[in-house]
Formats: sequence, structure tokens, C-alpha cells
Amino acid sequence: MLGSDGRVFGWPEGGYPAPQGPFYCGAGNEAVYGRPLAEAHLDACIKAGIQVSGINAEIMPGQWEYQVGPVGPLELGDSVMVSRWLLHRLGEDMGIVCTFDPKPVKGDWNGTGAHTNFSTKSMRNEGGVDAINDAVEKLSKTHDKHITQYGLGNEQRLTGLHETCDIGTFRSGVADRGASIRIPRQVEIEGKGYLEDRRPSANVDPYTVAFLLLETIFSKA
Repeated sequence: MLGSDGRVFGWPEGGYPAPQGPFYCGAGNEAVYGRPLAEAHLDACIKAGIQVSGINAEIMPGQWEYQVGPVGPLELGDSVMVSRWLLHRLGEDMGIVCTFDPKPVKGDWNGTGAHTNFSTKSMRNEGGVDAINDAVEKLSKTHDKHITQYGLGNEQRLTGLHETCDIGTFRSGVADRGASIRIPRQVEIEGKGYLEDRRPSANVDPYTVAFLLLETIFSKA
């Protein structure tokens, strides 16, 4: 979220807030900026029939996340695009400009991604970890293809710092926020579930993400 002056909403004039860390999922006027817009957006999405799983304040103050789903690939694209429009429209009323720039503030601040959770019926069934591992192997072979279509300016975000994997490297891991593909801890424990593609940037075309994941994971190669 940005103010009309282009600075991150809630940041002090002529300076910076405290180093990031205590703002993630925070509460309190000293730690969270922009909650009225985030909650108004959640309410608007629900009323519009968009399946939103939750919202949270992010690591950088003035940065928020909302989760769309679980939904199918086509509904994902429609839901994300409409939800983005709602965010911009509500921002008009509150004097807030919403940006999906993958690195809105240069320096020691987290970027903005569109982490995408993906699963198939085989992954969700008992023993689904085998299907998950097979998908990860396929994704490792098409990394460059995905990266070129995972958002403009993503190279500024995927640096290997701030909970990202370097843009030129593919790595997967359990509960690893610095991986390209993260396998949640609970998935490892249960042996089934889903994978998380942490590479897409916040400004990515959601239809493209869905298409690429389907194309790669369901390929016969």
C-alpha cells in the first residue's frame, strides 16, 4: 500500500519504520498500517463470491497478503483479477494506492510475491507425496520457462535474500521459505497434500501461472 506521495502507507515522513520483523501478522497501531483497507477488501471479496481463505499483515510494514482459494485453475484467474480491481477501487476511497510491484522498496525489505499452492487428486490421496515429488522433478526441468513468465521485475525480488531463492536457481525443500518450491511441514508428516510455488511475483498473470503448472506437471516427459 502506498500513500498519495508514493511512500509506503503509514511510513514516517522523511524516514523509515523500525527494521522488519515484528510486523508480520502484527496487531497494534505501532505495528500495522492499512488494516481498514485490507479488511474492507476481504469483506468486498466475500460479498462478490470470491473464495478468500484469509488475510495477514506481511513482513514489511504497509504490506499485506490475501489468499484466494482453494479453487480450480480458471476460477483462480478470474478471482485474482476481480479481487485486484476491488483493491484498487477501495483504495480510491481511502487515499491509498495499491501496487503489485515485486520489489516496491529497494534495500533490506521483503518483496511481494504471489505464492501459489497447487495440488492434484493424486497428491491429496494417501501416498500423495510420490506425486508431489514427481511434480517437483518436472518443475525443476522447466524452471527457466516458468521464470520468464512469472512476472515483470521479478529479478529484483528473487535474489536469494528475504525468503526467496535466487532467480537462476531451482531448489525445493520442506518448510523452506528460501526454496523455489516449498513442501509444507504438515505435508511431509501426512505424506500427502500440496506444493507451494514461491516463484511468481505479485504482478503475475494468474492465468499464466495456472497454465504453466498444469502444462508442466501433467506432461508425459
